Amino acid sequence: MYKFISWNVNGLRAVCGKGFADIFTELDADFFCLQETKMQAGQLDLEFLGYKSYWNFADKKGYSGTAVYTKHEPLSVTYGLGIDEHDHEGRVITLEMEDFYLVCVYTPNAQEELRRLEYRMKWEDDFRAYVNALEAKGKGVVLCGDLNVAHKEIDLKNPKTNRRNPGFTDEERGKFTELLGTGFIDTFRHFYPDMTDIYSWWSYRFQARQKNTGWRIDYFVVSENLKDRLVDAKIHTEIFGSDHCPVELTME
Repeated sequence: MYKFISWNVNGLRAVCGKGFADIFTELDADFFCLQETKMQAGQLDLEFLGYKSYWNFADKKGYSGTAVYTKHEPLSVTYGLGIDEHDHEGRVITLEMEDFYLVCVYTPNAQEELRRLEYRMKWEDDFRAYVNALEAKGKGVVLCGDLNVAHKEIDLKNPKTNRRNPGFTDEERGKFTELLGTGFIDTFRHFYPDMTDIYSWWSYRFQARQKNTGWRIDYFVVSENLKDRLVDAKIHTEIFGSDHCPVELTME
């Protein structure tokens, strides 16, 4: 049985002061994927017994960044999409395992006034092509991270008032639908198709977390050929330390 955790920590050094090591140990995952580490190489020496770690840092300081801790030795590790336009922000790490690829991703935000929406659309197409190419190699693909989109109205508290906001535009939602249409499964909805009021991100403003005014934008998405191996998906709303909470997948 494999246990996967994905967590946008919104600054790893910050969350280390809020009990990250204890949370990490308690969750005891086989694979622990992080997004928005906001670090450069050498800024933090954070290793855990029994785990190897892999890091992808953004060129820009204090921005973006991803990491993966694993108990299992990968066959190979790659960073980025292999496309220069996308590969300066530390957004993707891929571990090739014996029978699947694990892709940890921090999807670009469309930003205020959707000023980065056009870039986001280009990213979506290139990222989808990337995971489809992995899937075509015949192994399964486990894709996780902050995908910066609430897919359906059920996935955020206030769909009506957020209609054209970053993360809930028709364009972004459409790209996620397209990805699923190429043979991928949103694992949380696979197990809990109608569950409401379960979110993975809350704004730091307006007491959003206390009021549970949230969005589900952190995912485990897997290729169809792994469907029979899925055991459960969870969202750890009880865990604090970031404006996101960890999400989990268990798989045989």
